[in-house]
Amino acid sequence: MLDHGGGILAASRRYGIPVNEWLDLSTGLNPQGWPVPALPASCWQRLPEEHDGLEAAAADYYGSDALLPVAGSQAAIQTLPLQRLTCRVGMLAASYAEHAHAWTRHGHRVERLEPEDIDAALPRLDVLLLVNPNNPTGTRFSAEQLRTWQAALAERGGWLIVDEAFMDCTPEASLAPHVGTPGLIVLRSLGKFFGLAGARVGFVFAWRELLERLREELGPWALAGPARMAAKLALLDTGWQTTARQRLAADGARLAELLAEHGLTPTGGTPLFQWLQRPDAQALHEALAHQGILTRYFAAPQSVRFGLPGDGAGWSRLASALATLRV
Repeated sequence: MLDHGGGILAASRRYGIPVNEWLDLSTGLNPQGWPVPALPASCWQRLPEEHDGLEAAAADYYGSDALLPVAGSQAAIQTLPLQRLTCRVGMLAASYAEHAHAWTRHGHRVERLEPEDIDAALPRLDVLLLVNPNNPTGTRFSAEQLRTWQAALAERGGWLIVDEAFMDCTPEASLAPHVGTPGLIVLRSLGKFFGLAGARVGFVFAWRELLERLREELGPWALAGPARMAAKLALLDTGWQTTARQRLAADGARLAELLAEHGLTPTGGTPLFQWLQRPDAQALHEALAHQGILTRYFAAPQSVRFGLPGDGAGWSRLASALATLRV
């Protein structure tokens, strides 16, 4: 399996620093996630049931009822390649690695692209798969551009898949409300913006026929009852969502400014993370790890992703650590 952020236990063993002494900036999750309340015993004691209010809450939040709840976007990432015969799939060279891994694993031909190469590559692609905003680079594509590419693909039975894991801070740019006709698939997750990665809740938006095929493939009880209830309540909490968007926008800008002050101007980013592409990325990652600060290191391209500190102490600790670096 591929490496991911959030490996505090492994980092603790590697660097000899106790787990509770780490500042984890490796995941890109909202460090002040939605506050999960105590859940009733019934959601633990009964088998999960569909249409318990989760689907309705999700339809209202995302702007489309053409959806299927899944155990995080990962469930969809692993299942979608099974729904096509061997084909050519285009995706960004630097992007969330699970996508390429899943399509390659099932025999599809993955073509790595730079954003400026997509137009020229489109005629030879069967599927274009983009993370928007992209993880880890922060690259964004406009809804107008994405719909143009989707229309061209759909004319010959092709798909546009858009992973919107980091879209919640800018919901007006989502393609979810445009889903319904064959050829457009949107993935969403409660892990990043809501900070509920452990609940493993996500949604696939697509045309009904594909959703039914995915539902049959994934089987019954794709989501645990407590996860369904927590997700429903989070999606209904519009007051928390508004406040979180405002705070994350400010914190994302603050992180970019802090890094720049110490000679580490970000190459790209979103409100939830900042990304630095630089030849000394591994040395930077290691230097911070030796101080108990975990970032996300990428070998190709050489880069580091910084998530947000969750409190004042975390911000102060990061600033102090950056001041010790020689860059």
